Order: sequence, then C-alpha cells, then structure tokens
Amino acid sequence: MSNSPDNFDWDKFESQGFGGGYSKDERAEMEKMYDDTLTTVQEQEVVKGTVVGITDRDVILNIGFKSDGLVPVSEFRDLPELKVGDEVEVFIEDQEDPNGQLILSRKKAKIVSAWARIYDALENDNVLEGVVKRRTKGGLIMDLYGVEAFLPGSQIDVKPIRDFDVFVGKKMEVKVVKINAAFDNVVVSHKVLIEKDLEQQRAAILNNLEKGQVLEGVIKNMTNFGVFIDLGGVDGLLHITDISWGRINHPEEVLNLDQKVNVVVLDFDDDKKRISLGMKQLTPHPWDALPAEIEVGSRVKGRIVNVADYGAFLELMPGVEGLIHVSEMSWSQHLRNPQDFIKQNDEVEAVVLTLDRDERKMSLGIKQLTEDPWTKEDVITKYAIGSKHTGVVRNLTNFGLFLELEEGVDGLVHVSDLSWTKKIKHPSEFVKVGENLDVVVLELDVANRRLALGHKQLEENPWDTFESVFNIGSVHRATVLEKSERGATLELPYGIEGFAFPKGLTKEDGSQVEAGESLDFRVTEFSKDDRKIILSHTSTHTETADAARVAKATKKAAPAGGGEKKEAKAPKVQKEADRSTLGDLDALSALKEQMMENEKEAGVKKLEAAAKKSKGSDEESSEEENNA
Repeated sequence: MSNSPDNFDWDKFESQGFGGGYSKDERAEMEKMYDDTLTTVQEQEVVKGTVVGITDRDVILNIGFKSDGLVPVSEFRDLPELKVGDEVEVFIEDQEDPNGQLILSRKKAKIVSAWARIYDALENDNVLEGVVKRRTKGGLIMDLYGVEAFLPGSQIDVKPIRDFDVFVGKKMEVKVVKINAAFDNVVVSHKVLIEKDLEQQRAAILNNLEKGQVLEGVIKNMTNFGVFIDLGGVDGLLHITDISWGRINHPEEVLNLDQKVNVVVLDFDDDKKRISLGMKQLTPHPWDALPAEIEVGSRVKGRIVNVADYGAFLELMPGVEGLIHVSEMSWSQHLRNPQDFIKQNDEVEAVVLTLDRDERKMSLGIKQLTEDPWTKEDVITKYAIGSKHTGVVRNLTNFGLFLELEEGVDGLVHVSDLSWTKKIKHPSEFVKVGENLDVVVLELDVANRRLALGHKQLEENPWDTFESVFNIGSVHRATVLEKSERGATLELPYGIEGFAFPKGLTKEDGSQVEAGESLDFRVTEFSKDDRKIILSHTSTHTETADAARVAKATKKAAPAGGGEKKEAKAPKVQKEADRSTLGDLDALSALKEQMMENEKEAGVKKLEAAAKKSKGSDEESSEEENNA
C-alpha cells in the first residue's frame, strides 16, 4: 500500500501476464482513474471518514486516503449505536507512522471542532448547548462539545441562585462572553439569554405600570427592612411595614424566598426604576373590624409588641395597637423605665383612655386598674406629719432623693435632711438606688400629691448638746481630713466635722499642720443654726504662752511680804477627759443626761440651802418674840 502509481513496475506486471491487452493509452487512463480515487490529506486537520470495519479494539475508517486509519473504540463511547457505513469526524495526527499506518483521532477532532464552534459563537453571538459537569467555587463547570467552560454564579439567572447543585447533569443553553486563548479558558452566560427574553416583558410592564395596579411576583431576596420582588424582569421593594397590618420583626416570619405573591403598586419614580409595593393593602384594615363596644373606659387585653423609652404598644388584634405611656403604668409621679413595669410579649390588661377611630389611634393605661393611693380615705392619717415609714430609694438628684413609700406614693428627702453631723454633697454618698431608708414625714400636701420626708429627724438634734460640749475656748483632739488653700477640714469627736482657717494651722515650732495629723484644736466660733464649728491649733500654744507671761508679770508687781498673794490664772483648758471621744450619739445623749442630772442636783441643793436659811430665820424671830 506504500507504493504509488508512479513507482509501479508495469513491465513486470505485464511480464507476469497481468494487464495484457491494454494499450499504452488505456493504461494511462487507468492510472488517472486510480489517482482520482485517492485523496491528498494534510496533517493536523479535521476530515470526515466512513466506518468500514469495527473490531474489539479499533474502528477502521476510510478517509479516501491510500490507506485506512484506525481509531480506538474507547473514543466512540458516546456513540454506542455506531455501525459500518456511519460518517464521523476525525483528526489527522500523522499520515504514516513507522509501520506505514495512517494515525487518526476522534477525540482531538472533537476538541478542534468544538473550539471552532466556540470562536464562531463568540464572533457571531450564537447560542451553544452544553452539559453542566460539576459545581466549583463561584459557579459551574460546563462541557461544550468536549471543552470545559466556566459559568459564573451571577450569570446563571437574573435572580440570585442559592443552590448550584440542582443544575449539575442538566443541559443548558449559553452564550460565550469571553475567551482567554493563552489559557484556553472560556466564560459563558445563561443570564443574557433570560434577560433578552425578559426585555419585551419588562417593557410591557413598565409601559402599563400604574398606582393601585395588582401584580404577581416572586420573592427573590429578603432583608431586615423588606423584600425584593421580581415582577417579571422588573424588581420592586415590599417594605416590612407594608407586608402585614400587624407588627413583624423580620419578613421571614410571614414570607419565604421564591414564594409567589400578589402585590399592589403603591408608588414609583419618574424613571420607574424604584417601585414601591404593598401587600397588606390588599386586605381590609383591622381598625374597620374593631368591635363597637370598645370605647373610652373599656377594659381590653392584648400582647405587648414593642417597648420604647416613652412607653409600650399593646396589640389588641393584628393591626390594632394602643400606646401605654410610661406615665400611665404607675401612680408614681416619679417616672421610671417602662422595662421596670413590662416586657415584650407580655399578656396585659389595660383601660382605654382615648380612642379615635378616624385617626386609628388609641391610648391605654394600666394604673387605672387600681385605686389611686392619694385618693384613699386613710392617706391623711397614714402619712400624718411625724409618722415614721420605710421606703425604697428610686432616684437620686443633686438636691435630694425620691423615696417610694408604696406604689404611687413618693416623697422627697432633701440632702440637708439626711444627717445631723455629716456634710453630704450628694445623696449617693449616703445611700444607693434600690436601698431601703427609714424616714419621718415632715410635710404633707394631698392636693398636690407631695410628701416632704426626713431621715435625720428620726434622731434628736445633737447640736443642742454640742453647744455645751464645744463651747468657745474648749480644746479637743481632732484629725485633719483634708487640706486646701482655704483651710483644713477636721474630724471631731461624735462624728462631726469642723473647719480651721490657714492662720490657725501653724504649729508651735513654726511648721504647718498637714493632712492626717491628730492635734489639739481650740474652738474659736460655734453656730448651732448653721451647724458650724471653727477651730484653731495655733491658739492652743499662743494663748498658753500669753497667759504665762501675764502671770509672771503679775508676780513681779506684787508688794514684798504684804497683802494677799494672788496668782494670774491661765484661761481654763478643758481637761483631757473632756477631750476624749465618746463614740457616737448614744454616748453623747448619755453625756447630755449626766449634765442635766448635775444641773438638777445643783438646783436641789440650792433649794435645800434656801429652805434651811429660811428655817433659821424663822427660829430667830420666834426666840425674839418669846423674850419680849
């Protein structure tokens, strides 16, 4: 088969008795006919061949060449019905291998043919059909006639695709959008085919779009503020507030992705790019179904659907809500956080305070379910001036604190009425919110719902006793709490505080008194009404020195050996026992009682002396009368 007509030995052929009887011209014609039956083939090209035989291993193909070619049966697995006489495309790899065999490949023919179709499709915008082989990151891998192509997830459909696996193994029509020849990469799109089909439908929808028009759409995306609905190539937004007459927190509570819904067109812009849709508008408003017997004063029940800083919303029925203002939750005049009274989803009973069916508004109250404590008959006697109570601290302010004695009854404790002895700048120094506090009623104003309370009044005013203990000139041991340019704050016995000016903070050695030191201080000023004690350490050593100099001068001035000898006495300094700390107000009360007892005994003795004197006088008078 490797011999060509040009190399054929006709003489030998004739000598063997073959071809005898052919003339030279006839022989030339026969050579021409033989040449015409052979095809000149080029390597690396695709040609059509006819199946002339099928064996267990190969398929024998005739492509019109001087020899037949063999192709492995494995390359025809996609053609299980292949038979002799069928035509197939093959790729010429080599005209003649070392054995003189024509080398063909159907697999390479398919690849070359596929690439030709792919380039032609890109150039002429043709549609190709392929099979989805598998999913990959970001999309799908398709088989286009033996060539792998990438179909991005965003190019599968006009709506977002959440499950790519449903497309695996299915046929799909696509268009070629990009070819990277260097890497043999092909990118295709199915979305462009859908968009082309939707263009006419979109144009028809937009041209006929009107407010109030009811359309059918498919939910393509959900957000916390609403859902986007595909109306057939045109997207519209269904806001969460237009889904249901009732209150919902997220659209997924009542809707699902890919769900078909009927919606009404509420509004759209001039370019019709933003379309607002509604769903609840397709059903009657719930307020229209509100029972007629519900009126002001009626008791209603419902579920708390929202709690705000100013109050809570009670849902009587889906779409019908009333506001319970925080001021209507408790009789207390001191407003608190609504969360203190109520929680979302609570089942609550309330009283209708106002109702406007036209405006579809309603206000409700909870405190009206109970009697106003200020209108009770016993409020005057229960909170009479001087009565003692225990309450809960509800709020602190710069000027005092509000104490709740019972639900709806609050009173004010002024910061100055917290302690007799401590100078409290803010109530937080004395008590915390939520703590209990014992108080006594100072003032009661039922008409204005006001109570003035005091805590320090539970104890006797110790300043009446302090007046005799801290008299001017007395000396006491004190500790310097803090020091500033204005002077120093001192801690005195019985838990009270005093003050020393800078000039009274000089020690005997000339140094200055510092914070934390405990020294003797002399009282220089006392005010019971202002609860103020002014002291000086300096005077404790300067006045003693002055007194000593006076005594010495008096001694020198006295006449020698004559007259009664008198000594100048230093100002009286309170004994150490008087300076000792008694501990607390109980000790102070005991001191006061002792002082009163001493005064009482002194008075009794004075009365006895006067009586005795009077008796002696009477006896003398009687004796004189007898003598007479």
